[in-house]
Amino acid sequence: MRLSPDRPLGLAPATVSDYRELARRRLPRSLFDYIDGGASAEHTLAANVADLADIQLRQRVMRDVSERVQATTVLGEALSSPVILAPVGLAGMYAKRAEVQAARAARKAGVPFTESTVSICGLDEVAAAAGAPWFQLYVQRDRDVTASLIEKAGEVGCPVLVMTVDLAVVGARHRDTRNAMTGNSKNPLVAARRAMDLVSHPRWMRDVAIGGKPHTFGNLESVVPGARTPMAFRRWVDHQFDPSVTWEDISWVRSHWDGKLVVKGVLDPDDAKLAVEAGVDGIVVSNHGGRQLDTVPSTAAALPAVAAAVGDQVEVLVDGGVRTGIDVVKMLALGAKACLVGRAWAWAVAARGEAGVAHMLKGLKADIDTALALTGTNDVADLTPDCLVGGGD
Repeated sequence: MRLSPDRPLGLAPATVSDYRELARRRLPRSLFDYIDGGASAEHTLAANVADLADIQLRQRVMRDVSERVQATTVLGEALSSPVILAPVGLAGMYAKRAEVQAARAARKAGVPFTESTVSICGLDEVAAAAGAPWFQLYVQRDRDVTASLIEKAGEVGCPVLVMTVDLAVVGARHRDTRNAMTGNSKNPLVAARRAMDLVSHPRWMRDVAIGGKPHTFGNLESVVPGARTPMAFRRWVDHQFDPSVTWEDISWVRSHWDGKLVVKGVLDPDDAKLAVEAGVDGIVVSNHGGRQLDTVPSTAAALPAVAAAVGDQVEVLVDGGVRTGIDVVKMLALGAKACLVGRAWAWAVAARGEAGVAHMLKGLKADIDTALALTGTNDVADLTPDCLVGGGD
């Protein structure tokens, strides 16, 4: 018998890949492809995962690893594990009030949750339910809107502002085009296909489309008058990305923000040095999950040179392709202080809500613990290229 899209796996999910499959079955195709897809031919999307898989850990034996520590401090915040939930746009379309559910799971696990500018749930809602998150910011054409977002993040007590810098323009995401997620087509065949896509997922319809309202961008409700659907907000946001933003705009952001400031989207060592000169507290080595410019290096490939370029002047974080705690260990050995995970929690929340995110985080921590023990490492702070076969070359 063929499984329906909403029928669960025969076995309990054990991995992030299992949660991806559950999300694929539960979500309308347009939404699943939105989070699952990448730019153009998706070479960089694939490389993020493949390059990490190709790195080999150096197994060491007969060492005293009876005590293993994965707690760390990132940007002044104590973390139970070197993992951060990355910003994910439109997450509230994957599960009912998904940002709140994920933030609760992160808080209970002792790791940060990062709220996206284009989240469905607003900062007030997330902060009230799970404490102040980190906040991801796009510097938009309308600087008054940007300033108001920074002000709101300060009001709710966000400790870290994560400024995304790799969105001068929106990447060519062909899956979104094929699913009519871009533009405003009035073609009746397209409308019929959209409707069929939605109604063929009754559980999602009940829990999210109906039970998860309102479907507005909570952080932008007051600045996009008349918008009542995610697509209406998204069209406004897509026209707000500002290709004129430069490193000089860091000073403008700093004039409105006195907390920790991180720039996300750095792949080149020269840009990393410019970030240091601009006075940021941290950088995220990121290619936007392979969703912006295709055929750029994977983050695992880019990380060592970026980390070497900045040394200990700023804290180096990384995202892209992380699916297991073993991947986290590899990224730390390559020079990162912690990893941001995005798709992993989006798939988990789509599949099982808060419980799914909690289970996913538990799995990452278990993987990290195993990898520490079998590489003969007692503390994540001790992970270096020496823990990799070939020293990370």
